[in-house]
Amino acid sequence: MAKSAKSLKFEEAMERLDVIVAAMESGEIGIEESLAKYEEAMQLAARCREILDQAEQRIQKIQLDAAGKPQLTPFEPEAAPPESPGDEATS
Repeated sequence: MAKSAKSLKFEEAMERLDVIVAAMESGEIGIEESLAKYEEAMQLAARCREILDQAEQRIQKIQLDAAGKPQLTPFEPEAAPPESPGDEATS
């Protein structure tokens, strides 16, 4: 890995995780390399969690500032609509 996990942006870390998963799922790498990639993936996942936590804190702060009140309004994502039976892809 050219950059350490701590210096990567979210998108870079996710892209690297995708590459690692593909390599591990291919079955073309040995156990030692798989273990090394697993360790790297865990560091990348921790970095992504850190970035997401910081983003959530920023959202809460922005909402607090915009409202002008000392009350946190946590970000609540919209629930995904349930899938209908016809939405499934057929092979």
